[in-house]
Amino acid sequence: MGLVSFFLGIIGFGFGIPIGLLVGYFLFIYSESTEITEPIIRPVNEFDTSSLLDILPEIPLWVKQPDYDRIDWFNKFVSDIWPHLDKAVCGVIKSNLKPMFAEYVGKYHLKSIDFKSLTLGTLPPAIHGIKVCDTNENEVILEPAVRWAGNPDITLALKFFSLQITVQLVDVQIRAAPRIVLKPLVPAFPCFASVAVSLMEKPDVDFGLKLVGGDIMAIPGLYQFIQETIRKQIAALYLWPQTLEIPILDGSVGATKKPMGILHVKVVRAIKLLKMDLFGASDPYVQLSLSGERLPAKKTTIKMKNLNPEWNEDFKLTVRDPQSQVLQLHVYDWEKVGTHDKLGMQTVPLRSITPNETKEFTLDLVKNTNPNDPQNQKWRGQLVVELTFNLFRDDSKRFSVSFDNHVRNESDVGVSTEFASLGAGLLLVTVQRAEDVEGKHHSNPYALIIFRGEQKKTKIIRKSRDPCWNEEFQFVLEEAPLKEKIHIEVKSKRSGLRLRPKESLGYVDINLDDVVYNGRMKEKYHLINSKNGVVHVEMRWKAI
Repeated sequence: MGLVSFFLGIIGFGFGIPIGLLVGYFLFIYSESTEITEPIIRPVNEFDTSSLLDILPEIPLWVKQPDYDRIDWFNKFVSDIWPHLDKAVCGVIKSNLKPMFAEYVGKYHLKSIDFKSLTLGTLPPAIHGIKVCDTNENEVILEPAVRWAGNPDITLALKFFSLQITVQLVDVQIRAAPRIVLKPLVPAFPCFASVAVSLMEKPDVDFGLKLVGGDIMAIPGLYQFIQETIRKQIAALYLWPQTLEIPILDGSVGATKKPMGILHVKVVRAIKLLKMDLFGASDPYVQLSLSGERLPAKKTTIKMKNLNPEWNEDFKLTVRDPQSQVLQLHVYDWEKVGTHDKLGMQTVPLRSITPNETKEFTLDLVKNTNPNDPQNQKWRGQLVVELTFNLFRDDSKRFSVSFDNHVRNESDVGVSTEFASLGAGLLLVTVQRAEDVEGKHHSNPYALIIFRGEQKKTKIIRKSRDPCWNEEFQFVLEEAPLKEKIHIEVKSKRSGLRLRPKESLGYVDINLDDVVYNGRMKEKYHLINSKNGVVHVEMRWKAI
């Protein structure tokens, strides 16, 4: 009897559950109301205070402020390329931090430090609105509202003695309001020379930090301390008006930095150079240039059949960034036929030079800048140079004087402009654009600048009556160009196989007195021998 009851129970259980589920399904379907109710939509200002405070931080700026625009398309674009962008950014992080890690290996009993895992996760940042600011300057200003609630996995493995310690960064949340300035705008892709980034308010940064698997942010008081410390450090570095400037283009298409001074280089002599010629001599000369510039390198004269040549020749180079630029010196053996043989080279960082002081350097020549190359241990002679770095005077300390060199108005220092701006300096000429220039046979305009017998010209703009060049030219002068004129002429050059010669579209001769005394001049000049043509020119004089 017990066995029969057991089998009947199993059968009842097997059939009862499916039948019960089926009946419950039909009851749920047919008992559900068919009426559709509209959702309740209320204006934001009708929410109670606590509910409003909860949702306000998450409302995008394009809802709260009408001057912010939606860019959902950009967020979709970032979301689609995020897996590839993640790998690219992590690769840059690894390559940049690897030499920094190497500096700490061997210190504090640290044997190794490396990434155990590095990924920014699957959640990309989002922009909750962007504002484009109007400005009269040659720049574009963007102010995006950036939010990122990410799931990165960044784990560092540190090995002390034989013990390995892991530090993991997880659950990052960032809320920031940066200002991105693209400047100056130039006629070369990507059409801006640098990017300047600053923060308009202190950022909100939240993250988890695990040490050997344990969350150290759970320690009472430590979380708030780390959060506030990070906010203060970031604000001290990048909170407006502090900026992070990233150069994009070099000085050949639009200078990222304004000239700061002139480097005077005197190539004195060389000592015991290598014998490169068949009869045990060399014909040396020195080539010198500054890093970061695409201007042609300057050269000394050639000293024939001389292993201890003396030049005593002076050169001037325009300096834009003395903290990063270096003077590059290459010594060559001149050859009448074929390439010139390298005798050696050396570099001098400009940051090692005290401004306005002359310093002599005796440089050991090497084959290249690779310190691990065994060829650099070979004697290649020495090069002696004298360097003087003269800074330009601050534009805020310009003086205005009468044309007879008597002081008329001194701003904040009691010295005469006769000494402040009439000595050596740098004349900067920027040919911006021209309007209504047209030739009889063709219109492929370019600008020709002639000063003291030196000629410079802009690129050619094809088939245009309103060319835009925005190109800057420099003239290093021993003395201020008083009572002198600079000649600027707009010309047109034939294109293709046409036989029409070059033709002038108009010219202007500009007196430089006002530039010297005022420091800067920006004018529109009507072209002579042109019906309606004008040219826009900006000139600056920087005294040493």
